[in-house]
Amino acid sequence: MEHVKALAIKGAMTIVILYLVLGLGSGFHFEHTLFITLVLGAVSYLLGDLFILPKTNNITATLADLGVAFLTIWLMSLAMGTTADTAALAAFFAAAAMAAGEYIFHFYLIHKNLGFSNHRRLETRTE
Repeated sequence: MEHVKALAIKGAMTIVILYLVLGLGSGFHFEHTLFITLVLGAVSYLLGDLFILPKTNNITATLADLGVAFLTIWLMSLAMGTTADTAALAAFFAAAAMAAGEYIFHFYLIHKNLGFSNHRRLETRTE
């Protein structure tokens, strides 16, 4: 049930960011934005949140999510008939905004301990 809640949070974050950047900022149709949200949410949750984050750290997983978001948004935008320069620019800004959201979302996943039985908790150094 916790994964469903995490996916709902990620989905809400993703649709808001993509609608603001792609829909309002670049003129994408809402249906295209919704479709990109569904694909990006599934791919980035499986790859970045469940596979990379438990094995590495938040920064590495966030950078991976940045790359996945850029490629997914860019390729899907091109497939939907957006011009190459518009698709690349929209994908860049959307991926940057998504990476900021993912960085914060990863703290939620780590705090909830979703599949991170061997994951190191955030540690503070005392010297």
